[in-house]
Amino acid sequence: MAQLTLNLPIGSIGLSFTPESAREMKAALNQLMECLKVTSNKPTTGGKVSPQKPMEYRYTGDVFLELFCNPNIYPTPFAAKVLITLRDDRIRVSVEAELMQILEDLNQFLDAEG
Repeated sequence: MAQLTLNLPIGSIGLSFTPESAREMKAALNQLMECLKVTSNKPTTGGKVSPQKPMEYRYTGDVFLELFCNPNIYPTPFAAKVLITLRDDRIRVSVEAELMQILEDLNQFLDAEG
């Protein structure tokens, strides 16, 4: 396992992570991007876009990591924020981070892993 670092608005968090789990997380975030694109392409003729399901990703390793985002509340993928919860039996941290930053951090992790 390698160290995945997620950069936050203030500081960063790091955790042991596998490349396979990073690819699964990236797939979930890519699906979220597609949902965000659907919600941002609202019809101008007064029609409604059907609500998209929230994205939830969970990883259990040395610690529990959960990502959550409701794509229906953001106007574009670039404005989207993801709630990150990282916890174990002694500590819990919940913080919001920009979707684009998380994707960039994941790409760097996967590039480093080859």
